[in-house]
Amino acid sequence: MELRFVSEITINGLSIRTNNAAEMDPNNGKIGRLWQTFDKAVPVDYKNGERVYGVYFDYQSDHTGEFTVLAGFDGRLFPSNLQLESITIPQAKYLVFTHKGEMPQIAIDAWTEVWHYFSNEQAEYKRKYSTDFEFYPNGEQIEVHIAVR
Repeated sequence: MELRFVSEITINGLSIRTNNAAEMDPNNGKIGRLWQTFDKAVPVDYKNGERVYGVYFDYQSDHTGEFTVLAGFDGRLFPSNLQLESITIPQAKYLVFTHKGEMPQIAIDAWTEVWHYFSNEQAEYKRKYSTDFEFYPNGEQIEVHIAVR
């Protein structure tokens, strides 16, 4: 993990509102379906530098409350039949957890590391619960960015 200062980024995509309790139940989780819908509907032009992001924002409180997830990308052109939402990831300090390998295991491993780190009361950094995001530089790597104080 490493601390990074990230500049503002605008992401376009599809979103849902959920909570961690719902996501732990395979019958009630919404995030997996969100990503399936995004992958089918939005053509991401990786060859010309477009990248995929998962943005977590509008936290009700902490990890126990509701939050919004946007599956999106940094491209500017998208099919006209889609109504994509935009979110601007704010310029801030983020603690970044990087994992390489096969999806979805790398996402599971990265978020497990995040939960483990922030559940330790002695952790050097504290979460802001403002805007967090996943960045996928390619199909075999994830960088989970957690906003910290």
